[in-house]
Amino acid sequence: MHRPQTVLPGRYGQDGVLRLVARSTQLHPAAARRLADQLTVPGPGHPWEGVRFTTSWGSRAPLDVALVEPDMVAEPTVDTAQDRGAWRHPVRFVHLREDTASGDVAAFGEGAAPASG
Repeated sequence: MHRPQTVLPGRYGQDGVLRLVARSTQLHPAAARRLADQLTVPGPGHPWEGVRFTTSWGSRAPLDVALVEPDMVAEPTVDTAQDRGAWRHPVRFVHLREDTASGDVAAFGEGAAPASG
């Protein structure tokens, strides 16, 4: 798997839909290497298959993404600006939370929690 440049974290809603909650800032090269070693190519039926992402908030320029299995939990640092549950400003990827399963993350809309993705 190629090294990611940014992360698009999501959280599952109570309805089981994976929702985009942020976009990260550029990953530090060491973090990108570690993350690339742990990402897996998704099987068929990824929740975001066919979804179009843009390069920034309010932009129409498409963002080229590589989907991965949404089974990891990341810890970000964030500010408080949100719009309908998603952070308006880029978040900073801190590290993966190997001590937390994606099913342990609070559902979208149930308060602050690490993001699954």
